[in-house]
Amino acid sequence: MKRKSWFAILLVACMLAIPTIGYAEKNQKMADFTERTYGFEEIDKRIIATSTLFRYDSGLTFEYPDAVRGIYVTGHSAGGARFQNLVDLIDSTDLNAMVIDIKDDFGNLTYIPEGDSSLATMDIGKSYIKNPRALLEELEEKKIYPIGRIVVFKDTVLAEKRPDLSFTEGETVWKNGRKEAFVNPFMKDVWDYNVEIAIEAAKMGFQEIQFDYVRFPEGFEKRFESLEYSYGDYAESELDPVQRRVEAVTDFVAYAREQLKPYGVEVSVDIFGYAATLTEAPGIGQNFSKISENVDVISSMIYPSHWTSYFGIAKPDLEPYKLVAEYAKVENEVLGKLENQPVSRPWLQDFTASWLGSGNYLKYGKAEVEAQIKALQDNGINEYLLWNAGNTYSTGVNYKP
Repeated sequence: MKRKSWFAILLVACMLAIPTIGYAEKNQKMADFTERTYGFEEIDKRIIATSTLFRYDSGLTFEYPDAVRGIYVTGHSAGGARFQNLVDLIDSTDLNAMVIDIKDDFGNLTYIPEGDSSLATMDIGKSYIKNPRALLEELEEKKIYPIGRIVVFKDTVLAEKRPDLSFTEGETVWKNGRKEAFVNPFMKDVWDYNVEIAIEAAKMGFQEIQFDYVRFPEGFEKRFESLEYSYGDYAESELDPVQRRVEAVTDFVAYAREQLKPYGVEVSVDIFGYAATLTEAPGIGQNFSKISENVDVISSMIYPSHWTSYFGIAKPDLEPYKLVAEYAKVENEVLGKLENQPVSRPWLQDFTASWLGSGNYLKYGKAEVEAQIKALQDNGINEYLLWNAGNTYSTGVNYKP
């Protein structure tokens, strides 16, 4: 009996002690919790932007290729009979991606936004692509990686609708020699306008947004004092005119990438090839390194026909391998100094530059395209895009030479 009594007393004591210990631990946890600050203003929005919990799901699934090897496709081609030929080209070769115009060089959308779209009231849609979703579903089926191209600051449509967002001469919107108007990179309204278009493209299912004409007009350093325009939020900047333009262009790229993070898309930017050879391009506001630090992919336009004797090559269009190889060495050195390097995916030439005149150009075809690709590969660059404005690409090319 004594042993049973002692055991009963011990059992009761333990039962009383357990809640006490549990309560103490609970209090300790509560104390730890209350010592921290969880106010909403303390939350870093970048964490939300990059969290998969907040990612938009388009309902389409694409895998990033082993290396993007793509072609440029206009809105007309994407929505017309030529599209099937381009799909067949990719299907039968080692090409695997399309860069498709979403907002073209004039400022038009290449499709008509649906009535519930925030873009519907802008009246900038053209019915080149009748059904963008159906197009993307076909690309998904064919495993073709879709990249949406958006021309940003060259935008005649928006400039004429909103001269206050452009550059003017008196009462007239300024246009270049090709009768093209630009909108003002200093204006955040212009940034948001293009980001809104990019977000809709991401929602459609595009896996990457490629921004083109992310710059001031060519030769702007010669007319920045004569044209009329607003400096927007940069009015109080103490930077010199060149650095102020660089800051605006770089800030747009960083802003657009941040805004697009919840949609799970990559961000790429097209840039003049010569920008990699300079500290910065003084007129147009492009700093190769600063833009590269704020994108996932950098796409330099390195068409041999567009160079002068930059690398000691008297007639660059005649030597596609040498030109591209010399450029690649420079770019590799510049990107190698960055902490976070983007993927390099240059634009290559698949067109004939007959305007250079007899003796200064080659008729580009299989050999010339392969030479450019080989020059990139020999310098460790495996991704590329092919440009032909009419979307007529050379036949018989080995895209993995």
